Amino acid sequence: MTRLLPAFLPGLLAAWLVALASPAVAQTLRVRLNADIRSTDPGVNRDANTDAVVLHVVEGLVALKEDTTVGPLLASKVDVSADGKTYTFSLRDGVKFHNGALLTADDVLWSWKRFMDPATNWRCLSEFDGRGLVKLLAVESPNPKTVVFRIDSPSALFLATMARMDCGGSGIVHRSSLGTDGKWVAPVGTGPFKLGEWKRGQAIELLRFDDYAARSEPMSGYTGAKKAEVERVRFMIIPDSAAAKAALYSNAVDIITDAPSSDFAELKARTDIKLDASPSMGLNALLLQTRDPLLKDVRIRRALALSLDTEELAASVSEGLSKRNNSAVPTTSPFYGAVQANGFKRDLAEAKRLLAAAGYSGQPIKLIANKRYGSTFDSAVLVQSMAQAAGLKIEIEVLDWATQLDKYGKGDYQLMSFTYSARLDPALNFEMLMGPKDKQPRKVWDNPDAQARLAVALDSPDRALRQSIFDDLHKRMLDEVPAIVFYNGIELAATRRNVAGYKGWPTGQPRLWNVRLQ
Repeated sequence: MTRLLPAFLPGLLAAWLVALASPAVAQTLRVRLNADIRSTDPGVNRDANTDAVVLHVVEGLVALKEDTTVGPLLASKVDVSADGKTYTFSLRDGVKFHNGALLTADDVLWSWKRFMDPATNWRCLSEFDGRGLVKLLAVESPNPKTVVFRIDSPSALFLATMARMDCGGSGIVHRSSLGTDGKWVAPVGTGPFKLGEWKRGQAIELLRFDDYAARSEPMSGYTGAKKAEVERVRFMIIPDSAAAKAALYSNAVDIITDAPSSDFAELKARTDIKLDASPSMGLNALLLQTRDPLLKDVRIRRALALSLDTEELAASVSEGLSKRNNSAVPTTSPFYGAVQANGFKRDLAEAKRLLAAAGYSGQPIKLIANKRYGSTFDSAVLVQSMAQAAGLKIEIEVLDWATQLDKYGKGDYQLMSFTYSARLDPALNFEMLMGPKDKQPRKVWDNPDAQARLAVALDSPDRALRQSIFDDLHKRMLDEVPAIVFYNGIELAATRRNVAGYKGWPTGQPRLWNVRLQ
């Protein structure tokens, strides 16, 4: 549905956009962000927008490739020991930080020491300190060009976790990123862009790093040959989607990387706009707090799932661009098959029977959503309406994104409409949902037996075994209903006609290197 701007707004909007876009700088690529970033510290106080910006500035030893496998980035190669517990990274020659210093093994050790310090509050600490994926026993440097990581047990996803976007790509930064008091100042990284000015609530500018050391192989995902084709990138903070569209039409913005699917037909009809649509590996889902006094009863959770027509929900929210997927395994994954295609089917009679058996008598259930990500709010409205037909009383509470994210991290909700950023492997999708709530309250599915099965999938390179585990976990999720996955989205990008080289990919994050203005 297209939203109309108030009658007085176009003039104010035009003036604001002119002010925000000025001064007009040659070769400035202007990109819309729907909200400001949370910080510039990779993997710390972050969200998807933060990752999108920071990963243009910092780089890790490895990175995701186009097909979501992992390839070397700052490393020239990675050698793995026969027992899978030792990883040896050879560093590339000639890589410079933005301050001109050459990258050495000591910088890697310093960055990882900081990551592993609980005081840093790194998003992915729990994956490396023994609570999650592995326990990192040591990071050593036998010489200035070599770094050795030793872990307590083999893991099929050790490198993949290092490359994760929500981990900040485990980006290596120079120690001058911190002030003399040891506090974070700004990232001094090795990426094709360096941080320019950050006007909070308005814009973030990245400047081309002329001494960037690009890899020689073709660009692939976050690795390969990356080149800053423009002098600067200006991320412009425009929260309102209608205002963002007006900015695109008026040539005040060059790219909207996350155009709403509701605008698809309108955008497609314009001759001055190009569209790029790519399937996403992100998950749009409804989270259920299984420790809630009401929702701890699996019969109520199943009744809720059976009250929903998730096929209709997915089609309605995405304007028909996305299909239902009730699995944590994305439809673009090679592990998605017939088992994953099986999902919830609406059955109001059975939903009512389960509610009666559970003794549900109309108690209100609060559903948290936000309007920063419109799909989460639209999904919440449809859930409320559909569930009402089964007798469930759901009340929607709209929060700002930061507050919702805080409640998610604390497990402080009954129901939550939520979107997860893309993960490159089904095991990581399950991992972000599964875990002990006592240690990690953000986890939605606390089942020790299922977690033990997942642990095997995280460690084993046996594809057939991993497939059988993913099949089993999908069936268990349908049965226990700790969450209801709705669909994998479509990443819809809209660009001005003079923008060349921009292409989306399943992770859903923008890549603005190798993009030029004609």
